[in-house]
Amino acid sequence: MTAAAPRARRYRTLPEKIGSVVLGFEAIVVFLAGLVIFGLRALPSSVPPWWGIVAGAVMLVVLLALSGALRWRWARVTGWILQGVIALGALLVPSILLVTIIFGAMWAYAMIGGARIERRVQAQRSAAGGDLPDTP
Repeated sequence: MTAAAPRARRYRTLPEKIGSVVLGFEAIVVFLAGLVIFGLRALPSSVPPWWGIVAGAVMLVVLLALSGALRWRWARVTGWILQGVIALGALLVPSILLVTIIFGAMWAYAMIGGARIERRVQAQRSAAGGDLPDTP
């Protein structure tokens, strides 16, 4: 009986790699921002304060799920949309704007700069005669 050869890992692009790290850390920070909204009772008086925790938890789950789906274009577009949704939290707590600026800049670099670097790598690979082995 012979063991089957291990399947080769799928090549992950640079925007996918960096973007998933950014979204993972942002998920934690956004959940903590939801706790801040709850603790400061920053929601309008007609909305129960615990909705801050719920919003933070929902964003945590959505961002973590999205970080695993960045191989598809719709996930990258959704990532941009969620950056805007998180920015809306600054209407409740202005210091969330700082979080939005920092993570928004990292997301933009991951998507724009990472795609630029990825195109350069692919051009070098094709100029070198096809597929070069991926480094682990």
